[in-house]
Amino acid sequence: MPGQGEQASEVLDFWFVQSRPRQWFAKDPAFDALLRQRFLGLTRRAIAGELSAWGMEPTGALALVLLLDQFPRQIWRDTALAFSGDPQALALSLRAVELGWLEAEAEQARRQFWLMPLMHSEDLAVQEAALPLFERFSDPRTADFGRRHRDVIARFGRFPHRNAALGRVSSAEELAFLQTPGSRF
Repeated sequence: MPGQGEQASEVLDFWFVQSRPRQWFAKDPAFDALLRQRFLGLTRRAIAGELSAWGMEPTGALALVLLLDQFPRQIWRDTALAFSGDPQALALSLRAVELGWLEAEAEQARRQFWLMPLMHSEDLAVQEAALPLFERFSDPRTADFGRRHRDVIARFGRFPHRNAALGRVSSAEELAFLQTPGSRF
């Protein structure tokens, strides 16, 4: 079995080298299946807290953010489990900002994924704090997505597209919003 550093490197290599940006956010059953095949066990271990030692240094912590934030969204798409790593990922992301790991990261794509847990938060204060970070450390398109996410949280206090998966009842306003183009991200 590979060691901690090797496993973290495998996660980062898969995401940033073997995968393409178009795969990161597209709904692609084949890519979801590949993630499930390669990283289901490691993702479960991350969510269970078994990999928390990875969070002690930047490389392992970024791999852990991916295992907690991005991978569950694709492995368990459209289910409550898709969001099960969010609290831990958010804590790691905030820690990366606090410790200067985000600022020290040279690659824009990696900085973007350091920040994704903030964009995925349903806490308006987190969303507001994230906007200047997205503007400074990511590209204009990602910063625009950050503003759109914040606007949804400001309007509804949650992401309506998660309601069905999380067993939440949608309001009439949320249901109308979900019928508009671009409402599901």
